[in-house]
Amino acid sequence: MTASESSPALSPASVVRLDLPGGQEVTHRDVAANGARFHIAEMGDGPLVLLLHGFPQFWWTWRYQLPALAEAGFRAVAMDLRGVGGSDRTPRGYDPANLALDITGVVRSLGEPDAAIVGHDLGGYLAWTAAVMRPKLVRRLVVSSMPHPRRWRSAMLADMKQSRRSSHIWSFQRPWLPERALVADDAALVGRMIRDWSGPRLPEDDAVEAYRRAMTIPSTAHCSIEPYRWMVRSMARPDGIQFNRRMKWPVRVPTLHLHGSLDPVMRTRSAAGSGEYVEAPYRWRLFDGLGHFPHEEDPVGFTAELINWLQDPEPDR
Repeated sequence: MTASESSPALSPASVVRLDLPGGQEVTHRDVAANGARFHIAEMGDGPLVLLLHGFPQFWWTWRYQLPALAEAGFRAVAMDLRGVGGSDRTPRGYDPANLALDITGVVRSLGEPDAAIVGHDLGGYLAWTAAVMRPKLVRRLVVSSMPHPRRWRSAMLADMKQSRRSSHIWSFQRPWLPERALVADDAALVGRMIRDWSGPRLPEDDAVEAYRRAMTIPSTAHCSIEPYRWMVRSMARPDGIQFNRRMKWPVRVPTLHLHGSLDPVMRTRSAAGSGEYVEAPYRWRLFDGLGHFPHEEDPVGFTAELINWLQDPEPDR
């Protein structure tokens, strides 16, 4: 445990309830869903767009999309996933089926009939899952930098190049050591991951610092790793086999799939082809010259693609 992690001043509220760039204000509050409490940041009024972060980040990753979506006429809400940011850190509940119920539970708690779900990285994995498990609550689906869970599983098992790129996930299977590595030296590893996984357009220093500080909130490192432990360790277990079978059910909502051509974590080959699990309009968009965080590396281009697609009444295949 680092000095930062043990400091009583380092509370989730003080670390994650940030304003947006340029001093723009965002509304922070907590909502109850699926037996836990979740921190959300929201702006705007209109149809709900729920934004899901990936690893090793929190809601702040959507700082550019929130105001743009609000200005475009949407109710934009970025949530912290279970165990991360300002949300509850529960001892259990980090399998994708339960995490997906967190997401759809937040939609219900916000009083909305449905939402366009936008997910990056792990958030994308959970967005795919939510669209299968609770299709009536998902109006549209947007996934960035993550293949469909069945594609992810097959790539991890059958593609050595993908397996090597996901070496951090294999390393997470060890007990305790990964948590200690994540928080060592004020979460320096988090900063290296974000910079190494980005393309030529590196993230701002203040953003990297925010992610490092959020990881040092007590128990966050452990909770952040638990979903990946389940994803790997369950592959041969009945619960994992059952989940993989359930994910055969097709996604029946319009889907936009975004990916950076230089993503060093998830191969384009691994992500491409996820459309075989979508029985609805499906659009694949590859961003040239971007890495694992296209929404941060090119926020203008990414956000324009997202909003244009959300506003299209009849998105094409």
